[in-house]
Amino acid sequence: MINQSLQFTSKLLGQFLKNRFGLDEDKIALNYLVDVNGNFPKMNQNKVVLSLINIEKETNQPFYIQNRQLNSGNYSSFNPVERYNLDILISSNFEDYTESLKFLDAIIYFFQINNYLDASSSSSIPEGLSKLEFEYEKISYHQMHSLWTAMGAKYQPSIIYKMKLIKIQGNETIEIIPAATNTNNSVAV
Repeated sequence: MINQSLQFTSKLLGQFLKNRFGLDEDKIALNYLVDVNGNFPKMNQNKVVLSLINIEKETNQPFYIQNRQLNSGNYSSFNPVERYNLDILISSNFEDYTESLKFLDAIIYFFQINNYLDASSSSSIPEGLSKLEFEYEKISYHQMHSLWTAMGAKYQPSIIYKMKLIKIQGNETIEIIPAATNTNNSVAV
């Protein structure tokens, strides 16, 4: 679901940028900012780069039933759905600084319009995703500096959004629980 969520978001943002600026080519890349050798990937040049920078498990969850009734009448026990929040860094990597700022403005505009996506707002949402919520992630100057230093990259105009509540469900049966078959409620005296 993580890959599907990021690919879907990247595709929508890319189409938005094409429409907004009348572009023929994609100006978005789902990629890391610096490769494993410490080099700036060529595919990032003059593009908006979407990078996953953190995954956080949502611990505040409502009660979920862990059993599902089977056709036989028995029950299948499975682990409950897990929900995750993804922090995504969206950086505007253009040689021309004003071009970087122009695209950063458009990115902010896109997420202001599309802070919530589901099947009713986007028919192309991938199967298995019910909704995606986006929230601006506020970090301090020092945290931003630490982030870019840890990635081994030079700062580019950028913004961080939290993609909220990505559901992960393996649907793997842990055990089969037999159905109750005796309904005798009488008590011996």
